[in-house]
Amino acid sequence: MNAAWVRQLVRHSTASLPSRRIGRSSRDMLASHGRRIAGTRLYSDDKAPAAEVDDAEKVIETDGTEVTPETELLKTIKAKEAETTDLKSRLQYLQADFLNLQRNAAREKEQQRDFAITRFAGDLLETVDVLALALKSVPEDVLTQADLPSPDSSDSSSSSNSKSVQSYLKELHQGVDMTHRLLLSTLFKYHVKPFDPTGDKFDPNQHEALYQAPIPGKEPGTILECQKTGYTIKDRLLRAAQVGVVQDTS
Repeated sequence: MNAAWVRQLVRHSTASLPSRRIGRSSRDMLASHGRRIAGTRLYSDDKAPAAEVDDAEKVIETDGTEVTPETELLKTIKAKEAETTDLKSRLQYLQADFLNLQRNAAREKEQQRDFAITRFAGDLLETVDVLALALKSVPEDVLTQADLPSPDSSDSSSSSNSKSVQSYLKELHQGVDMTHRLLLSTLFKYHVKPFDPTGDKFDPNQHEALYQAPIPGKEPGTILECQKTGYTIKDRLLRAAQVGVVQDTS
């Protein structure tokens, strides 16, 4: 609609009306028509494709860098690579901890097996000491006399069947000596070994000093005598040797 057509329509419809009424009606119609035109909203029949709208939304400016599907994919790949590196380092740490745990468990198991008889062997050493003292209590000359023939061996036949006291003593000494050696051999199978530090330098970690004596010509701090033999089980001290030490007279 244009203004000329509206004026013609108004003149035609108001031809038979009085002039005052016609003027008022014309003004009302023009005002109503103007309001209708002003309130009319124009729409376009053309619609933008959805794909173009989506692409426009995806193009975002961030610090001057255009974000595209390719850049998003690269960011995702970098994030996954960083996550993979972190998981790999964690796995390596866990593997190292597991290997250390295995080695520690194997070492503890071996130590338990090697040192399981530590207390029993320590108690058994007292028996070894008693046997050693029994062997030392018999003088060598007595054992030598047992080998000599008895002066009254040419007497009656009943006396020839009897043994001298020295012979019995010698046989007893031999039995004690065999028992002592067998016991030491059994301890040796379980890595229990004796050591005699006579003549060595005094070591408080392996020796127990019972006394000190000034000995001319001997270096101070040297072990003079070993009264009780020391023992080790593998590389661990089982019992310290009880010794006498040369005293420093300076």
